[in-house]
Amino acid sequence: MEFKTLVFYVLAAMLLLSALRVITAKNPVHAVLFLVLAFFSAGSLWLLLQAEFLALVLLMVYVGAVMVLFLFVVMMLDIDVARLRHRFWSYLPLGAVIGLLIAVQMALVLGGNYFSADALPGHSMPADYSNTKELARLLISEYYYPFELASVVLLVGIIAAVMLTLRARKDTKYQQPHEQVAVRREDRIRMVSMAAEKEQPSGTETPAEKQGGQ
Repeated sequence: MEFKTLVFYVLAAMLLLSALRVITAKNPVHAVLFLVLAFFSAGSLWLLLQAEFLALVLLMVYVGAVMVLFLFVVMMLDIDVARLRHRFWSYLPLGAVIGLLIAVQMALVLGGNYFSADALPGHSMPADYSNTKELARLLISEYYYPFELASVVLLVGIIAAVMLTLRARKDTKYQQPHEQVAVRREDRIRMVSMAAEKEQPSGTETPAEKQGGQ
């Protein structure tokens, strides 16, 4: 067995074990740390496949930013672990069946050639080869429509998150755009009629001051 093949199987085993521990760990902080290990293992596999751009993006964006945020949020929240794991084992068979169906669908779509060590590049790339340039070329040519569809899905998710955050609650300040557009001048401006006041010369007393003096 070649050294590259051995490294591939070791990283794949670490990825599977850490992903399994993410959903089986009792402590939420431990689950987040195992997820960080899973991301590191996936990034190492991408480096082994000479996909440096994807590996660095995974490490910098997810591990360096998203997972650190998740870790701080989980550590600050007072999570009731016992209530969170209530009836966990009763839902486990259904979850296992759904996970197995998803794995079978992915295997049927991708095919068996992607799940073996033979999929690793057997030759070194030329010196002027750019993984980022090759990825960009594929995204704007072969995978143009899936890329645009994924961007629409992310946009819908962002809009849904904003709408859920700004829903009508007692402690939330939110705006009504349709009411702002339909506003009239009488609703915002109130004309007040006031009598003109004359400036008194210096040294003279006003009627109010005279009454106060008396």
